[in-house]
Amino acid sequence: MSRICDICGKHKTVGGHITRRGLAKKKGGIGMHVVKNTKRTFSPNLQNVRALVGGGVVRMTVCTACIRSNKVVKA
Repeated sequence: MSRICDICGKHKTVGGHITRRGLAKKKGGIGMHVVKNTKRTFSPNLQNVRALVGGGVVRMTVCTACIRSNKVVKA
């Protein structure tokens, strides 16, 4: 199953996870320092729904943002 919304085309995006170490300045330290920066993916919240399309019922993979904004009519 492809991780893409059938309505808006929302898909996985790539970002980073920054790991910091040290004691914060406001707690009396010399500040937080970056130790590691690793890649990670952000996945959309996709749901399998039965939707009315053209008078018939079709199974679609839709993100929750499209379901909340009534871009798809559930069957």
